[in-house]
Amino acid sequence: MKGSRIRLLLPLAVLLSQALPAAWAQAGKDGRTVAQVATYEGADRQARLLDGAKKEGELSVYYAHPIVKDMAEAFTRKHGIKVKLWRAGSEAIMQRIFAESRAGRHEVDVFLSTSADTEAAAREKLLQEVRSSVQADLISGAVPAHHQWAAFNLDVFTASYNTRLVRKEDLPKSYQDLTDPKWKGKLAVEANDHIWWGALSAEMGEEVARKLFDTIVSVNGISVRKGHSVLAGMVASGEVPLALTVYSWNPEQLKRKGAPVEGLYLQPLFAYPAAVAVMAKARNPNAATLFYDFVLGEGQKIMADADYGPTSRKVESHLNKLPTFKLIDAVQALDRQDRWLKMYDEAFIKKAR
Repeated sequence: MKGSRIRLLLPLAVLLSQALPAAWAQAGKDGRTVAQVATYEGADRQARLLDGAKKEGELSVYYAHPIVKDMAEAFTRKHGIKVKLWRAGSEAIMQRIFAESRAGRHEVDVFLSTSADTEAAAREKLLQEVRSSVQADLISGAVPAHHQWAAFNLDVFTASYNTRLVRKEDLPKSYQDLTDPKWKGKLAVEANDHIWWGALSAEMGEEVARKLFDTIVSVNGISVRKGHSVLAGMVASGEVPLALTVYSWNPEQLKRKGAPVEGLYLQPLFAYPAAVAVMAKARNPNAATLFYDFVLGEGQKIMADADYGPTSRKVESHLNKLPTFKLIDAVQALDRQDRWLKMYDEAFIKKAR
């Protein structure tokens, strides 16, 4: 999942601020509002959600992450609730959500996208606060203070190399090692990883990071490829000996298929959360909240089994084998987006060979 280039729609926020109180007052099929459903914490919460969801009978989900389809199918098998899915890139999802809200159409109950996207939607007052016991099982930082979304997946930015083309003893131990001319023509990054670059620059110091990568690129060049899975596949085929920005689960999935790839964990490591959120005007609030709980509960094992990055502390995954990494803050990613995009273009896109 890529960081989308979302702009806050201020006129929409004004319009919604006038319309939302009336919408929240509207009762669902079980007589409860979206807020009453999503924030209820009684001992019979699960039973009430399931009863209400069966009355609603369906659920609409927009998503970007590929594992959501598997989770939706498992959810339907368990509860008998039909899930209508629509998959697109994170930017297209946000455009559709904003457009539908502006038009007064409330087609989606739950959406799953990047944490910066969901934070943008929260600022537009499109999301519902959720209180759930499953939130206590998540890693620190997975649930923001406003509880309007929760991280269900971590995309940890790592490097990856072809084990037939790069000897283990020759691997770089730091980004500084990439200034060695032996890496000439062997390096690549993903085309939309301004989130990674912004976090790395903030950690290293913008001027230090700029000078270091100016040297790396001027000495050895850099190629830019669109799509993390595409880039990881190019590492597997040998077209790219060393990729600097794939997701940690890319090499894991390829290794299962016998590909000659390994992950490489150059510090500092950063993880970009993907989030699940319930819409404030969900037409099926019980099914939406039940699915939210499923994604953060049983769905976490489904993610781990597919080598993705679950956020539940109760689930073992490849993330447990990684060195220490830091979460990229959604608010920072959203507020600094334009600056980080410009910095990434200057550092890599305009210099790509």
